[in-house]
Amino acid sequence: MSSTSYLELHQQVSPSIEAEIESALERLGPSSTAVKSAITKLLQHQKLKHPLSVLPLLVHAIETGTPRPAIPLSAIHVLWWTSACYLDDLADGQGGTKVAELSENEALLASLITGHMLPIQVVQSQQAPEPIRSALTAEITNGWIAAVEGQLDDMRGDVDRAARASVITAYRGKSGAPFGMITAMAAILSGARPEKIEQWREFGNIFGILWQIFNDQDDILSGRNEDLQNGTVTYLLACSIEDASPRGRETILDLYESSRSSEQSRSELTRLLLRPSVLSQYHKDIKRFRNEAIQTLTDIGGDESYRPVLRELVDLSAQMLLKPLAE
Repeated sequence: MSSTSYLELHQQVSPSIEAEIESALERLGPSSTAVKSAITKLLQHQKLKHPLSVLPLLVHAIETGTPRPAIPLSAIHVLWWTSACYLDDLADGQGGTKVAELSENEALLASLITGHMLPIQVVQSQQAPEPIRSALTAEITNGWIAAVEGQLDDMRGDVDRAARASVITAYRGKSGAPFGMITAMAAILSGARPEKIEQWREFGNIFGILWQIFNDQDDILSGRNEDLQNGTVTYLLACSIEDASPRGRETILDLYESSRSSEQSRSELTRLLLRPSVLSQYHKDIKRFRNEAIQTLTDIGGDESYRPVLRELVDLSAQMLLKPLAE
């Protein structure tokens, strides 16, 4: 199976990914009707905006020349992020009651099964040697631990000590770790050597940082400004604080505190975040992470027909979407 873009690849395999998820639900058995119904509603509610489930397919294809054996891992990616995104919304105070016909508690229980038990069940159902299945299961467990560690760092972010380095540490956990998990899993499934598996994990970590920054930009451009409402210390905010004079820093911190409840404060702070000097540093750092991802991909080598597709995904994640406002 050849592909010229990640979107074309996704179109080709999405029915198989959906079938894999459906099979996982069916394996829950007739005594789990309520669980299956709740998970189905959660999956319908928490649709992923971008088809990044192609990521393990591309890793496997670069290692072996074929993506399809990694379709179960693509299903795991969908299940994991469906759960994580719901839990993230819940932690941010946005609530899970919006899930059709499910209470917040019901949706919470469904998310736990969706992101934890079902992925392990998918792994254990594969016709792979036991050491492979054991290694894949360990990746899911360790991935969750690292991601939660990063999410807790993010939630406890101290704006008074905000710095680009500390924010990237949190991003590497909450977003980098899940992508590093799935790329490492694809490498394990492909039979790659341990050192190659670690290269793929590092690629996933860097990709996850880029994707988090991409999402941060989208939050501003969409007008949602959920990060400011939630008091999230983003990388852009850290860039702004580091760029500011002592008086400017005080202004930013005051606006940050009031942004949770004031639309006017969010608007004023956004204008400061979009200063040319701030976005210049922001853009330089995005390019640096992009170059790190591309260099890691180059060092990995592998099948030449699929590497450009993965590079396309890197370039997508590394877009500079924000435009500067006048100083």
